[in-house]
Amino acid sequence: MDEPVIDLHSDDYFMGEALRQAARAYEAEEVPVGAVVVREGRIIARAWNQVELLRDATAHAEMLALTAAEEAVGGWRLTGCTLYVTKEPCPMCAGAIVHVRLDRVVFGASDPKAGAAGSALNLLQFPTLNHRCGITGGVRETECRKLLLGFFAEQRRKNSKVDAGG
Repeated sequence: MDEPVIDLHSDDYFMGEALRQAARAYEAEEVPVGAVVVREGRIIARAWNQVELLRDATAHAEMLALTAAEEAVGGWRLTGCTLYVTKEPCPMCAGAIVHVRLDRVVFGASDPKAGAAGSALNLLQFPTLNHRCGITGGVRETECRKLLLGFFAEQRRKNSKVDAGG
């Protein structure tokens, strides 16, 4: 009975905030992934993918949000925090999530090819690591997936015009 009650309405709300960040990434022609970190019911960090903009392969929304959250709390341990992200974290991001000791990760769209929160593998609850996170997947999944699919369809159209000399 000591388990906290998870308010699914809050999950919807905070995923909406992550979706707003993902829309910023889309506008910047980045893979549209957005993330927010929440502590005690308040957003303490927001970020969106900036790999191309920063020319940094590690500039995933999750990584940038974790760094901003560390600054907000004044240290690298993010116990008591939840990460909301529009796409299931990759292995790099999942490793960082474990290291900062997030309590929970909530994601929208799963990633069957490279998701590290249960789809392709589960680093967030890997038995030999020193920390395990709670995981909630599929929150506002349709919206998250639609944004990603739309982005990649648009990129393919742009690339086919370039390939056709247009």
